[in-house]
Order: sequence, then structure tokens, then C-alpha cells
Amino acid sequence: MTVSDTSVAVPPPPDVNHADCPSRLILEHVTSRWGVLILAALRERSYRFSELRRHVGGVSEKMLAQTLQTLERDGFIHRDAKPVIPPRVDYSLTPLGHEVAEHVWSLARWSEEKVAAVTTAREAYDKTRAF
Repeated sequence: MTVSDTSVAVPPPPDVNHADCPSRLILEHVTSRWGVLILAALRERSYRFSELRRHVGGVSEKMLAQTLQTLERDGFIHRDAKPVIPPRVDYSLTPLGHEVAEHVWSLARWSEEKVAAVTTAREAYDKTRAF
């Protein structure tokens, strides 16, 4: 058997434009409505579940729990459950989480700065579509 006989197929590099690229799921998680807000909040400090729910206005307990679990599974969030009574669980960013949080934080700040411009664009668009 020669070296060429043992070649192994090398997968193509990730490309978010391909339908089956795993990077799409990562992108979906970090740019979801709650994912962005949770990552941005955790940039500041660690939070307990109830604190984070109050900080991220409008998120339900179910969505917060699901989003935290998804971000933890992806390696962005560390869940620290302390064996005390009552139970205490703190959430913080991992090094990978800090990295992505900086990116979504920039996007969040940009969107705040551009609210007036987007509102103006929407109004102009709507005027052209009025019947």
C-alpha cells in the first residue's frame, strides 16, 4: 500500500453561504434576539438567572433558559452551579464568549446609534408604498 492509497478526504473549509455549513447554526445562536442581548449583558459581569432576566427586559424564563443552555453548549457561556441552599447559579462568558460578545456588542451599539436613520428610511419607504 502506498501513501496515495491512504488519502483521506479533507472537508471543505466553512462557508456560511453553503446551506449545510455548521457556521450558520453558530451565527443563528449568537445573533438571535436573546443571544445578542445575553452576550452583551454578560460582557459587564456575571449574572444570576433572575438578575439576567431583569437586565434583559422582555425575555421569558423559558427563552432565557433555552438561550443560556444553547450558548453554554456552544462554549460561549460558563454555568457555575454552587452547592449551597438555596441553590446559586452564576453565568459568565468563556474566553470564546468574550470574543463573540465584543462583536455583537458593536452591532448592538451601532443599531442604537442608527435608530433615527432607519426610522427615516422606513417612513420614506412607506410613503412610496401608500395606496
